[in-house]
Amino acid sequence: MKKHIPNAITCLNLFSGCLALYFAFKGELVTTAYLVGIAAVFDFLDGMVARLIHAYSEIGKQLDSLADMVSFGVVPGTVMFILLQRAGASVAGIPADIVPFFGFLITIFSALRLAKFNIDTRQTTSFIGLPTPACTLFVASLPLILETEGLLAFEIILNPVVLLSLTLILSYLLVAELPLFALKFKNFTWQDNAIRFIFLGLSVILAAMLKFAAIPLIIVLYVLLSIIKKTSHTS
Repeated sequence: MKKHIPNAITCLNLFSGCLALYFAFKGELVTTAYLVGIAAVFDFLDGMVARLIHAYSEIGKQLDSLADMVSFGVVPGTVMFILLQRAGASVAGIPADIVPFFGFLITIFSALRLAKFNIDTRQTTSFIGLPTPACTLFVASLPLILETEGLLAFEIILNPVVLLSLTLILSYLLVAELPLFALKFKNFTWQDNAIRFIFLGLSVILAAMLKFAAIPLIIVLYVLLSIIKKTSHTS
């Protein structure tokens, strides 16, 4: 019976993703963003619970990827599509009604990322390429920032060049050969977890100071600290 508990939590992740899509199609992107956050919590919990009760299974691994494809693949692509629609401008000669479809590059590269993850034995204790939940949290934070930060946020975020640039950068990072640390603690010693403690501490400070605007900065911080960690190990 216990082997089904992590899978049930994974299904809650999937259900949250389905609800997020429903509200995205209605144009309620703030609600979508909150549901993405709930899906991310379930995505974290299913793995944690599986480790705690030793309930690993091949079906659980595949189900997790399928759920993630919806919550952290289709959803961010849809959110970016809608944001580009709202930006409503042509870019580099590309007609304004075609530009939004570039948002689905995030969906395509998320699928590639998840497919690679399932067969890449190097990613058992860390990641290579930006995890799909991190990418999705970045994208989903944009409507929250628009809701809370006023006119300047609209001018910066609802710029098709900015949105397209973010789409291309995030799509690249999803499949980049870039080692990124995982937030998994085997113990709580400083020596083994310094990078994690630094990341969590700085993230709390950013969140306290900037609220929703901190989310994309935290994702950028995660990538930068991973690069620093990699550089320090190779030097």
